[in-house]
Amino acid sequence: MADQPQKRFTHVDGEGRARMVDVGATEVTHRTAVAMARVEMAAATARLIREGTAEKGNVLQTARLAGIMAAKKTSDLIPLCHPLPLTHASIEFEWEDETHLAIRATTKTDAKTGVEMEALTAASVAALTAYDMCKAVDRSMTIQTVQLLEKTGGKSGTFRRT
Repeated sequence: MADQPQKRFTHVDGEGRARMVDVGATEVTHRTAVAMARVEMAAATARLIREGTAEKGNVLQTARLAGIMAAKKTSDLIPLCHPLPLTHASIEFEWEDETHLAIRATTKTDAKTGVEMEALTAASVAALTAYDMCKAVDRSMTIQTVQLLEKTGGKSGTFRRT
């Protein structure tokens, strides 16, 4: 680690005050981000979701819509996040096993700053929505492993979680 250049937080000025990063001189590039969240639940809860028989309705479709809406509102939720013109936002679901639901959010834009926060917000809100819709039958559900999987574009280039 000693050989790596020292990095600093971009959202803090030299005196430690919060600031919004000035991206005015930054080049517009095509940017993408993929994030995931994982929800662990009881097998009976997972069955309700898979069968579409949860009392509040279709859990996955509602969570998908909530995640997409959240991606569009990220700058309203994260104080120093730039508002971005999203060109794409999607939510996909995959059952990893009987009790673990993986939620994958993908966001895209052509802008001066990245869409990582939009993807992370989308995955998080989709997971929270699944929890909300099922909490009456399973309050022990847990939301786990919210993380960035991949990002492309911009000055920092490509990142892929290994």
